[in-house]
Formats: sequence, structure tokens, C-alpha cells
Amino acid sequence: MPNNNIDTDQIIPARFLKTTSKEGLDKNLFADWRQDPNFILNTPRGQGKQVLLAGDNFGCGSSREHAPWALTQFGFRAVISTSFADIFKQNALKNSLIPIVVPADVHAKLFALPEDAAVKVDLATQALTLPDGQKVEFPVDSFSKTCLLEGIDELGWILKQEPAITAYEQTRVSTLNTLGAQPSI
Repeated sequence: MPNNNIDTDQIIPARFLKTTSKEGLDKNLFADWRQDPNFILNTPRGQGKQVLLAGDNFGCGSSREHAPWALTQFGFRAVISTSFADIFKQNALKNSLIPIVVPADVHAKLFALPEDAAVKVDLATQALTLPDGQKVEFPVDSFSKTCLLEGIDELGWILKQEPAITAYEQTRVSTLNTLGAQPSI
């Protein structure tokens, strides 16, 4: 999808945002563009793909979380572009969609590949491997990477910290008792 500046209203039009469920959003992914039977996602070559190659500034526009929901419901696990809107990028990471930023020359190389070419995304090493073996590193903040690799969200991460939180609270109460103070809530 070489188009630049694909905004979240193109990814999932506003008229489909009346739900708080992720289920079924894939049916409305790029709904206005899918009116064209030749649109890439309507063709056999656009089915079953896990990586979407997109133009520059993907996910601009509003902050709707429904955009990464629709993309992941369709089956995408990563989107490759030269840049992403910041809010889209954060929403993607929170919803198990990896936004991969590559340099312009690599981006052009990817678009020049044959339709049946495959790339490999390795989140653990933060590397994208092209069909010719070229490895391209991509940035992902450590917190998001941890959550993605462990299959947890922010709440799941906090819940995993429960033993450390409990230990801290016990130490805090003990310290306050020694000082003769009462813990506040």
C-alpha cells in the first residue's frame, strides 16, 4: 500500500466506531477503499498476510484505537513504513501490532520486491530480514518490547509486579510503624 499519509479514518472509517469490541472490525478495514474489487486486500495476494507495507506517515489523523484493532483482526502483526503518527504508533504497540520504521532506501527496496517475496520480523532482535538476507534494525522501546514478547498489556505488566509491590508495601508499613506514623491510603 504505497499511499502516503494514510489516516486512521481511511484505515477504519468513523461510521464503524460505535463499538468497544475488537471483534468484526476486520470487515470494515479500509472499507471505503475495499469498494474497489481490485483493492489489494480484496485480491488473493492481499489475503493471509501478516505484514503490511505502507507509505510514509501511516496512521496519521485521529487517535482512534480502532485502527490497530482492525489491522490485527484482519491478521496483520506488523506494519512497515518510513514513519508513523505518534499516537497510532503507541496504540499499535499497546495492541500487539509492531510498527516498523525503516529508512527510505530500504522502504523503496521493499516496494520493488516481487509480490511473493517474504520478509522476516524478529522482535526479540528488533530486526527485519529481507529476502536477500539484508537485516535492518528497527526501534521499539523496551517496555513495549517486553509486553509484546510476553503477550501482556500494561495491566498484565503491573500484575506481574505484584510480589514487588507487596514487598514494598510491607516495608513501607514496617518503616511507618517504626516512626510511629499511620499509613495513608
